Amino acid sequence: MRVLSKPSTAKCDLNLYMLFLLAEPKYVSCTRLEQLLEDLSHDSVNRFLLRERYTPADLFTLVSPHITLSGGTLSGDDSVIDKPYSDPSKTELIDFYWSGKHKKTVKGINIISLYYTDINGISMPVNYRLNDKKDGKTKHDYFREMIQEVVLWGLCPLYITADSWYASVDTLNYLKNEDYRGLFAVEPNRLVSLDGAPYSHVSKLDIPDDGLVVHLKKVGTVKVFRTVFKNDYRYYIMFVPRPNEGESLDELEAFEAIDEQCFKTVHAHHWGIEQYHRALKQVCNIERFHVRDTAAIGTHIFGALCAFVELEIKRATGIIHNWYALRRHLFDDVIRSFVIDEIAEVVKRQPA
Repeated sequence: MRVLSKPSTAKCDLNLYMLFLLAEPKYVSCTRLEQLLEDLSHDSVNRFLLRERYTPADLFTLVSPHITLSGGTLSGDDSVIDKPYSDPSKTELIDFYWSGKHKKTVKGINIISLYYTDINGISMPVNYRLNDKKDGKTKHDYFREMIQEVVLWGLCPLYITADSWYASVDTLNYLKNEDYRGLFAVEPNRLVSLDGAPYSHVSKLDIPDDGLVVHLKKVGTVKVFRTVFKNDYRYYIMFVPRPNEGESLDELEAFEAIDEQCFKTVHAHHWGIEQYHRALKQVCNIERFHVRDTAAIGTHIFGALCAFVELEIKRATGIIHNWYALRRHLFDDVIRSFVIDEIAEVVKRQPA
């Protein structure tokens, strides 16, 4: 974030732009905001987008006063901001990425997020990256880097979760070695061994509701759980830190505390990041922008993240029932007035 040397005279700032993203139902552009606010020029909005240099650390600074920093669940995942009509040669961040929504490779911007749910049920993004292939980093690199950052900033999660894409051997071993507890989705063909038997696919196991302790190839001891989603099985592993030499507590004893209820609780927190990405697109206008400059895109996306934080604060304090309530009821008076006036006009035109 820029450090101001004197009071700002800018007419467009983050708070104004954030509120615009929450209120505008469709047309997010500099000229649209100019039309809504008569004393604001589209150049002022464009200068705001180009001028600011918000960072992930600024996001954490914004959200940290509103969450309990210890004992929650930290979830990682990525999402594609669809930009099907943009030219990748004119916009640096736009490229082709696999989309879970479309089930194919699509054109857009890939955002990787860390989403934290604290012990009181308040959930907010705490770190993010815009995937830039010029960085030469993979999603795994970004993921581990972001975890290191939030811990350095003061976050102390009890569990770290992610989907199967992030369940690489390197990432799982890193988290176990750093004494984290975790829940990760795994593909059905991941190799596990039960009681020293030869390795087989996890999908071949008969898994009870309370989970099954197995050895995951190249990772170590984990507990496997199975859920049903859309008539298909999904598999998850949960793990605890590796015991240090000389510790009396056996790793298997630590797994006894991870039962079906524990899995369901952590899994519900893990699923929250999917809902978060959906809300960013549906009510925070993260996909609707008309700028090409990388700095301007970054400012717009940061504004959308701040808009979500504002919604979650209002939800947590009881001002709104859910994230969608604000947009759903924002135009109630306008629609009601229109319908009543039109009915009155129809009545006037009817013959006596």
